[in-house]
Amino acid sequence: MAYSTNAFPGSNWQCLSSEERCSIPHMPQLGISVLATDRPGLLRDLAGCVADFGANIEAVHHDPGVRTEIHLEIDGNIDAKALSARLSEVASVDRVEVTESAGAIFGKRVIVMGGGAQVAQVVLGAVSEADRHNIRGERISVDTIPLVGEARLAHAVRAVGRLPRAKILVLAGSLMGGDIAHAVRELREQYGIPVISLAMAGSVPDAADFVVSDPVQAGTMAVMAIADTAQFSIDRIRGQRF
Repeated sequence: MAYSTNAFPGSNWQCLSSEERCSIPHMPQLGISVLATDRPGLLRDLAGCVADFGANIEAVHHDPGVRTEIHLEIDGNIDAKALSARLSEVASVDRVEVTESAGAIFGKRVIVMGGGAQVAQVVLGAVSEADRHNIRGERISVDTIPLVGEARLAHAVRAVGRLPRAKILVLAGSLMGGDIAHAVRELREQYGIPVISLAMAGSVPDAADFVVSDPVQAGTMAVMAIADTAQFSIDRIRGQRF
């Protein structure tokens, strides 16, 4: 499939060659799953072990319960076998398993929320475009949630900043404004996560980075904007409508 650098007015986008993909930034290098009996201070003790090895914990997923599973995303040039053995010595830990990191498996995330029909069409474009980049070494996943109501959508938009690996948000609906628009501005300013809006009534289109009338094209452009195997400058099209 050939891609045109002028596929979208004002854009600067082209696929990278296989030789250039060596410059793609790496995700956290290691995943470690710890099965343990939960207790106060367990996370502190696990984090202390990782710090002793000079590594950094990029993300933590904690599934609480009497028997808890904690997944650590770790970045650093470390001896995984030695770290695993050290973590096994922590009090109340029953099992330690070294895995690939979630970043290495699922990569960067496109988040799509809004009305179900519009969300489905955005996902169609995003998944199709992600496939083109993922076969070139990318890992881009698409996450969706159909939501209605100003308060629920505003809370969800703000929560995107707390989602691991979330890189871009697409708002797909017919009418969004009020506190949702405030949440969009907060997300962009506080977390630097760009927001694409479908052409819709309300104040959200004015708060977003740019507006796209075709939902399939919106999903395509969302993936292009975060893919390392392409160049797409949101700064050059910010404020425009397509």
